[in-house]
Amino acid sequence: MSEQLKFIVEQLNKDPFKKNFNLITFDNLEPMQLLQILNDVLAEIDPKQVMDIREEMPDQTVKRMSALLGMLKYRPPGNLSDVSTFRQGLVTGSKPVVHPILHWLLQRVHELKKRAYLARFLVKLEVPADFLQDDVINDTYHQYEELVEGFKTYHKECEQLRTSGFSTAEIRRDIGAMEEEKDQLIKRVDRLKKRVESMSNHQWMLEQARQLRVEKEREESLTDQKQEQKNQLFQAEQRLQRSQHQLKDLQQAATDASPESLMKRLEEEIKINSYMASEKLPKDLEGMRRTVQYLQKVASEPAMGQADLQELEDKIKECDSQINQLIEKRMMRNDPMDDKLALYRQQASIIVRRKESKAEELQEAREELAAAERELRQRSSQAQASDGAEVIRGDELKHLVVKLRSKGTMYKKKRLDIAELKAEYGVLQRTEEILRQRHEIVQQKLQTVEAEKGISGYSDTQEELERVSAIKSELDEKKGRTLDGMSEMVKKLNSMIVEKKSALAPIIKELRSLRQRYQLNQEYEEKKVQYESCAAGLESNRSKLEQEVKILREEKAQDENHYHHINSMSEIVDMQIQRAAEEMKAYVSSDPDEKKKAIREVYMKSISEQELLGKKLREKQKMVKGSHTINMEQMKMWRDLEQLMECKGQCFIRAQSQASIGQVIQEEGEDRLVL
Repeated sequence: MSEQLKFIVEQLNKDPFKKNFNLITFDNLEPMQLLQILNDVLAEIDPKQVMDIREEMPDQTVKRMSALLGMLKYRPPGNLSDVSTFRQGLVTGSKPVVHPILHWLLQRVHELKKRAYLARFLVKLEVPADFLQDDVINDTYHQYEELVEGFKTYHKECEQLRTSGFSTAEIRRDIGAMEEEKDQLIKRVDRLKKRVESMSNHQWMLEQARQLRVEKEREESLTDQKQEQKNQLFQAEQRLQRSQHQLKDLQQAATDASPESLMKRLEEEIKINSYMASEKLPKDLEGMRRTVQYLQKVASEPAMGQADLQELEDKIKECDSQINQLIEKRMMRNDPMDDKLALYRQQASIIVRRKESKAEELQEAREELAAAERELRQRSSQAQASDGAEVIRGDELKHLVVKLRSKGTMYKKKRLDIAELKAEYGVLQRTEEILRQRHEIVQQKLQTVEAEKGISGYSDTQEELERVSAIKSELDEKKGRTLDGMSEMVKKLNSMIVEKKSALAPIIKELRSLRQRYQLNQEYEEKKVQYESCAAGLESNRSKLEQEVKILREEKAQDENHYHHINSMSEIVDMQIQRAAEEMKAYVSSDPDEKKKAIREVYMKSISEQELLGKKLREKQKMVKGSHTINMEQMKMWRDLEQLMECKGQCFIRAQSQASIGQVIQEEGEDRLVL
């Protein structure tokens, strides 16, 4: 534990934390301060965790830290494997819980930074399977997975470039080597020119070489044109196929289009349109007008008070009672002829409602068809404007769908393979961690044994010597292979150094004289003082701005809470208004089944049932009250009879006991007389 504390204190005293702790001050920290230090370390790993934990609820703090530690694959020690114990320790800032976390985090800060950065992009969103049934959501989720896979490949390439060993020094060396090669090529070209100039027909040969190069370039351009024309031919063939399919479809449609069928279709369409124009649309228009008049009437009336509402409720109750009386009178009359007519009326109303619903469905289908045609025209125009080709249809689309399905199955198989590889990678990673831990344990045991034997550091020294000897052997081999090249390079470098020195000598002399002439220390001190004063002023302004930002964020949070509260209240009011509208619709409806669903009818039914139950209970109470005195007298008589029977039983028992005693005494007297 002491080694753990030492390591934690050393790491916290270094950059970027600079806490200036010692073992005593760190061990005497309060739980809240210890949790704040843990939060600072987590914020260094993930900048999103920057926060003052005093401004956050403990449950939220524990939830946030637990989520990040789980993402970083932290495993609590063996005695803290219970999740509830671990959470309780985090809430209270317990040292046995926080110290191992700090030790584990500070051991691998750079590795965990990388893991936290990757987790922002690689931790996939969990979408329920029910939502993935939607095509748009499913396509979006597949695009999201493809972007995640693309990020993985790009990140791997970036890491490979970082670890490939490229540096500015190597690039500069490569540039120098390429310049040397350029100089060599220029010299070689000059030598070749000198050789060619000695020939008699060198101009003709150069002209032929130039023409050959021009013809090769022309050949390349012609091949590009040929490929482009092939692509255009392929697109034209596709257009021809689509036109042929359209022509075939039109011919098939023309074969089915007889005069009788066309007349029948037109008659049906005329009937539907006449019904829509003469019945459906005027009825909807009249209903909308009545609704507008009703709303205008409501808007023109003054605001109603509690007394007005009470008066309206009384009127509604009176109307309800009158309606109930009329219904009862009608039920008492119960004319069988009216019952037959009511059946036919009900069937006619059902047919009318079905007709209206089908007309509404037809209107909606026409609107959807018009919208789909507009969207199709828009998409086709966009496609033609983008690449000049038409939209793929018919068999081509089917072939593409089949290809996409096959690719989808292949993609799913690859995903399964990737999942298996990830699982195997996780197992191997865990195995590596276990082996590393075992290796550390063995190293610690070896160090303890060496310390006991008085040869501490022997194994490390031995490994270091072996490593150094291996490196030395490799270097000796490299030296043996590259000794000649290095000697040539040394000669070149020496010559280049001499040249640079001779070139820089006059400049250095001028620089020395200029340094003696201009002393910059005083100006530097003045500028430093100005900089420090400016930095202090900016720091004070920054602290003020941070306070203002904090206050504005609190006001923003309060406004958001107020907005959400008002929004929820408005939704509740809308639901109540909708419920009242549905109740009014059910109450006004002519359908008896719909009326039965109304809350008023349900309540009236329950009230009538409760009234019948109360009537029965009152009758039962009256009967009980009438027979109460008689029942009480009868109960008293039964109690007296019970007491009488108990008394008789006791008397009978006493008589039997006395008779048995007298018999015993008589037998004893007879025995004495015999003696």
